[in-house]
Amino acid sequence: MLDSETKRRIDACRDILVGKVPDPKSQVEQITIALIYKFMDDMDAEAEELGGKRSFFAGSYARFGWAHLLAPGLGGFEVLALYSEAIASMRQNPGLPELFRDIFKNAYLPYRDPETLKSFLKEINVFTYDHSEKLGDAFEYLLSVLGSQGDAGQFRTPRHIIDFMVTVLDPKKNETILDPACGTAGFLISAWKHILAANTPANDVATEQASHSENNSYSGNQDGGYKLKSLTPDERIRLAANIRGYDISPDMVRLSLVNLYLHGFSDPHVVEYDTLTSDEKWNEVFDVILANPPFMSPKGGIKPHKRFSVKASRSEVLFVDYMAEHLTATGRAAIVVPEGIIFQSGTAYKALRKMLVDTSLVAVVSLPAGVFNPYSGVKTSILILDKRVHKQTDKVLFVKVQNDGFNLGAQRRAVMDSHLPEATRLLRGWMVAPGKLEGDGVMAQAVARERIGLSGDLNLSGERYVVASAQAHAWPVVMLGEIVDELESGVSVNSENRNVVGDELGILKTSCVTTGIFDPQEHKAVLPEELPRVRCPVRKNSIIISRMNTEALVGANAYVDKDFDHLYLPDRLWQTVITRPDVDVRFVQFILASKECREIISSKCGGTSGSMKNIAKPQLLSLQIPLPPREVQHQIVAEIEGYQKIIDGARQVLDNYQPGIVVQANWPLVELGKLCSVGGTITTDVDLSLPYFGADSIESNSGRLLKTETAQSQRVNGPVYEFSGERLRYSKIRPYLNKLTIVDLCGYCSSDMYPLVPASSQIEIQYLATYMLSKVFNDGIRGHYERASIPKINRAQLFAAAIPLPDLETQRTIVAEIEAEQALVAANRELIRRFEAKIKTTIDRVWSAS
Repeated sequence: MLDSETKRRIDACRDILVGKVPDPKSQVEQITIALIYKFMDDMDAEAEELGGKRSFFAGSYARFGWAHLLAPGLGGFEVLALYSEAIASMRQNPGLPELFRDIFKNAYLPYRDPETLKSFLKEINVFTYDHSEKLGDAFEYLLSVLGSQGDAGQFRTPRHIIDFMVTVLDPKKNETILDPACGTAGFLISAWKHILAANTPANDVATEQASHSENNSYSGNQDGGYKLKSLTPDERIRLAANIRGYDISPDMVRLSLVNLYLHGFSDPHVVEYDTLTSDEKWNEVFDVILANPPFMSPKGGIKPHKRFSVKASRSEVLFVDYMAEHLTATGRAAIVVPEGIIFQSGTAYKALRKMLVDTSLVAVVSLPAGVFNPYSGVKTSILILDKRVHKQTDKVLFVKVQNDGFNLGAQRRAVMDSHLPEATRLLRGWMVAPGKLEGDGVMAQAVARERIGLSGDLNLSGERYVVASAQAHAWPVVMLGEIVDELESGVSVNSENRNVVGDELGILKTSCVTTGIFDPQEHKAVLPEELPRVRCPVRKNSIIISRMNTEALVGANAYVDKDFDHLYLPDRLWQTVITRPDVDVRFVQFILASKECREIISSKCGGTSGSMKNIAKPQLLSLQIPLPPREVQHQIVAEIEGYQKIIDGARQVLDNYQPGIVVQANWPLVELGKLCSVGGTITTDVDLSLPYFGADSIESNSGRLLKTETAQSQRVNGPVYEFSGERLRYSKIRPYLNKLTIVDLCGYCSSDMYPLVPASSQIEIQYLATYMLSKVFNDGIRGHYERASIPKINRAQLFAAAIPLPDLETQRTIVAEIEAEQALVAANRELIRRFEAKIKTTIDRVWSAS
């Protein structure tokens, strides 16, 4: 576990270097070299303490020892010369194993400022390691600053997602393990740790962690791992040899080799290899494969060799095919994939899904869209392949994770109630007892492979198949017509283009039921000459049903809890009248609002002009619903209404919360244009594989990113803003004014937005975003667009807006407080999800009771 002090010191090293070495990748290289340099000296010192000899800094290289670099009498330029010579010549040091020589290959000092170097080495000197594991964790954090390799579509997989995937697959000490696109070897290290933990007696874990030095885990440069009591030396060697990785980038291979060594591998097996175009290793198979392969393909696509089963030019398709084909007869894999793999209709995508469903797919885990923030908001899933389990069940488990333990903002701060532990339990149970789902069916659903195949496109979106079975019931099944006394409809009348005032007679709008809650405000005034034709007033204890609407809204309904004598139905709404004493009308409304009923209603609809659908009275009255005894109906209604009260309270929080800043009178006001600039260029040359953001992807008032889609999926053909790096995207045109969010990647946004980038080191981008969401800011700019024929803010108007600017520390304090508030707001969002799931479970229980 990375401790906060180590993290702080790595950040300090970067802060020292940034003025001389602005490129993050070069910073990583310089810190890596210095950490390894110090670590080698630490191992030499440990060897001496144990009666051995120095091996890294021996002979002519002894003068480069760490103590010589930090000698009090050595001047700045002398330190600069000595360190420069040391790292440049270390490649020829005969005391270094080949792995360490590769680390220093082409190493050099890119700046000549002695003060910068002395400050940098002083920070490095503070690092101490009881065991290489601590250095490995520090190195992992250091690698995280690389963020994303956007050009190749590679995004660093969050550690908790890696560990989740490894835990689900549960690799064993005698199994072979591969990551064919290993990057910095995160999956391989997590698998290594998992196996070591599984083979360490529980009462020895603390002892092992506390006594690495006493056990002489490292002996000179020969031993790269710690000695576990429960693993023999041969087992440890065999375990390390069984863990392998490929990567096309020589830089990534070098970083992964260092990372593996620092986590206990004396001879790591990662090689530079193009998994998709070279077939040199095609005949190798593995028991466990873990990967987050590159999502994007170069222009013109990949030109793979001819041994793939699926003919494709997209990298994500080919990588998944490769992994499925390189499992042993009982092998298993966990693969992060973009949404295209799940539902894209292209020939290659469908062929891949068919191959997976037919041979190895046993589970699909849907992840939140923000898992890869701040590097990408792309929506991803995890495919779980297992050839053994596949033979033992004819079903695929679909698991939906909506909370991975972190919020979906750019900072990805930890939040409560992660779904990952429950998802792990469900998946492990599924793989231990194939076909048996242990749970309430809220987070996971089992779907027959045959049903997936019936769709033709083999869509792997779990929600497509989540329909509760309405087969045998413990309760009688009745037709709606058996319990409805009357089904009334209004008539089409002309109305004024104004809302009704007070008790003035009015006609309802169809939208009065589309939210599932009856909204009597949605109505208009009836013209006087139309009054004789008006009929069907809105009655208490009835259900209003939309009989004509779009396909998604036909059948929408709501319960009416009191009389509205002045309101009448239009011709597009039905009103039920139910007076049977054994029927609770509220219960019937809950059943009619269920997904099961809505889908049946949709199947009974006839088409009208355009996209409108129509449910006729005979078809609606023939609808069959379960009808338990009245006492049971009352219990179900009470249960659901209790859940609904909690949902309504949480929604009040979401609807009313808006981050705010209490501006102090002594804060200077600075024009926005002096704090940021438009950090993008207008283009029509669009790479369709890159992310695209429209204003409809942002939640109003909160700045929360709701979705990320590719330019291809949005059929983007320009002109759009192209940008790279952290940007605050602000919508400049109604109806999307007051919508903004922060992203940090390469991609595009609508030309109706401004991709803003800070132009001053005195502004915190999160502070700026928070203030620009405030009512004060938006009231200030409203005058510019309210009188315009096309409501819009131009650049000059926006940049002239005044921003109160406290010092940077105050800005960060404000941001931290607001992020804490937003975590509580997010908890209310999660509360809504959970209690909506409880309502669904309650309704499903009625439908599926047997």
